[in-house]
Amino acid sequence: MFSSHGWAQSALNPDRNEPLEITADDSLEWHRTKMYFKARKNVHAVQGGTTLISDVLTAKYRDGGEGMDIHTLQADGHVQIISAQSKAYGDHATYKVDKGYAVMTGRNLRLISDGQTVTARDKFQYWVNSGRLEAIGQAVAVRLGDKLEADKLIATFTEDKTGKRTLKTLEAIGNVIITTPTEILTGELAIYQAATNIAEIHNNVKILRGPNVLEGDRAQVNLDTNVSKIFGGTGGTGRVRGVFYPGSETKPKIEVVPDAGQAVKE
Repeated sequence: MFSSHGWAQSALNPDRNEPLEITADDSLEWHRTKMYFKARKNVHAVQGGTTLISDVLTAKYRDGGEGMDIHTLQADGHVQIISAQSKAYGDHATYKVDKGYAVMTGRNLRLISDGQTVTARDKFQYWVNSGRLEAIGQAVAVRLGDKLEADKLIATFTEDKTGKRTLKTLEAIGNVIITTPTEILTGELAIYQAATNIAEIHNNVKILRGPNVLEGDRAQVNLDTNVSKIFGGTGGTGRVRGVFYPGSETKPKIEVVPDAGQAVKE
């Protein structure tokens, strides 16, 4: 599993030394005593490859040895964060300039990137330049017709040669549900690799295909081939269980694996 604390300590914003430009349609106030700027109406803050858009923006700064150092951007109202052709939306965001790190809250939290959408109820923790998103509270990821739901999702992204950001991995934690066009898989932890289009689900796993049910300790589903495998516990001590209803499906593509041994095709 990935550690957000370790990531937060090590990741730095590669654009942190680039100029930060703030523009607004209405006004830009400079509060010298309290050391912040406030911009109003259709505000754009641009630094390197990242753009933050909001209704109101407060930019907090400190006096550095070589001049002004803006360290925090507080954005409110119709917030968008745009980077590497992906867009994150929320009502509020606190953006730490040095880390390129944002905490986003509000209704209808969502991140849209090429081929996938991630949403959450409570908040986003978003390392913008590094391409990492933690979606917390009823988190949902939709990709190519498949849906992954969990209490928390951790998504990592990569950029192709054109600069387009695409999904690399998804880790789902707590009350995991994967829905495909043909089946539903549930468990407590799942890890999805976009390069192979394969997901692994762990702990109290169930696979439901129509009325048919498979239960085990771990499952693997190939979302390209629509082949699922279910495994018992390690060391041959666990068991798998399947309940099949005649006539419910002509030929299910499911492999039942009692342990780490050979797969048995149904």
